[in-house]
Amino acid sequence: MRSNFTVGRIIRENEPGAGLRTIMRIGRAGERLVSYACVTTETYRHFGRLGLGAVFGSKKLKAVMVSGKSSLPVRDKSQYREVYDEIYRAAVKSEVMKKYHDLGTAENILPLNELGALPTKNLRTAKFDGVSGISGEKFAEQYLGRRLACSHCPVGCIHIAALREPYEDEVYFYKTSMISYDYEPIYALGPMLGNSDTEGMLRLMDMVEAYGLDAMSTGVALAWATEAMEKGIISEKEAIIRLNWGDYRAYKEGVRMIVEQPNEFYRALAHGVEYASSVYGGEDYALAFGKNEMPGYHTGAGAHIGILIGARHSHLDNAGYSIDQKALARNKNPLPEELVEALLAEERWRQILSSLAVCFFARGIYLPETVLKALRQAGFDLSIEDLPRIGEEIHREKYRFKIREGFSLESLRIPGRILETLSPAGRLDERYIREAIGHFRRLMTEPES
Repeated sequence: MRSNFTVGRIIRENEPGAGLRTIMRIGRAGERLVSYACVTTETYRHFGRLGLGAVFGSKKLKAVMVSGKSSLPVRDKSQYREVYDEIYRAAVKSEVMKKYHDLGTAENILPLNELGALPTKNLRTAKFDGVSGISGEKFAEQYLGRRLACSHCPVGCIHIAALREPYEDEVYFYKTSMISYDYEPIYALGPMLGNSDTEGMLRLMDMVEAYGLDAMSTGVALAWATEAMEKGIISEKEAIIRLNWGDYRAYKEGVRMIVEQPNEFYRALAHGVEYASSVYGGEDYALAFGKNEMPGYHTGAGAHIGILIGARHSHLDNAGYSIDQKALARNKNPLPEELVEALLAEERWRQILSSLAVCFFARGIYLPETVLKALRQAGFDLSIEDLPRIGEEIHREKYRFKIREGFSLESLRIPGRILETLSPAGRLDERYIREAIGHFRRLMTEPES
């Protein structure tokens, strides 16, 4: 019954190996089998999507610690150093990586809002009037407490807010909470819930972290529940509390009840908006793609199609939002077939990067030639032609697993709300999206290249 934070502290205090270990653990949400419970690693990082925390919980597994001192040999130490230094220098000089150092991914809040692509109040709109209260700049100026970096990374993109709060019963005594933030939790617990109260959002974020919930799914679930209350398909009898846009205190109570599940409504909501809306109604505004709640992008068709067809139904699969923005810059709308082929090419290259544990933020640095240089030092002699073939193999293997487990492109539901709310590319067309899915299906049934 212990929180994410407490479990990490207990393991650190009782197990040797500081600096040579990694701790993966779940919170109360995983124990309660919430479908979007996550696994926290290194305190501020997560296996966030697709409910790995619930898998841990189903196996009565609270935490896993991995430690060791072994290292892998390299082919030529001097050449290894050259490749290492080349990648390191590229990261230090990169303007993109500088952005991640200065503001983190929270830098994207203002530009996406200006573009009209920031999902707000369950995507009733894609612009948020209160955006200045939850921007990356606001966090950096008033709340940034420290930056952290993954091992050997010079960037330090992990931004931690320091929230100082007084104790109610003692004068001049304060509690300082260190809360990791980035674009996705801000979107989901801020604009998506109509919340512009910076400190209130941080308190809500801290609670989500302690319970071990995926922030995106939690925010989208509460946004759907708020609109469902407004439309009268659920009442205070089911919700127990009154959910109102921007009321972070009510949302904190909603988070607690998603985890504790005091009634049938919260048991349904703990399974996600796809399931909850199938029971209570409101499917048109239930923002789930392949049963996974939407991330924070309403940039155009690419963002949504990419999530629908992605191997993990995640914005990290193929960066459809980036493809949308490039199309906007060119003032050209791609044909459905062109869009799908761009999404597929991007995702298959990402299979290479993720298999090598390369940070996607650094994908502009790890170009194919750089990847090949690094692999050679580890003893893998591959050609430039080998990489796309291996990426395709990995991608197809993931899809075979999905289909074996019951996934079907034919049964994908397109949330009506994404067609109603204006995007930077205009209103989206369901026929266009269906044609794109159909083209993807044809490509996936072709023999491997």
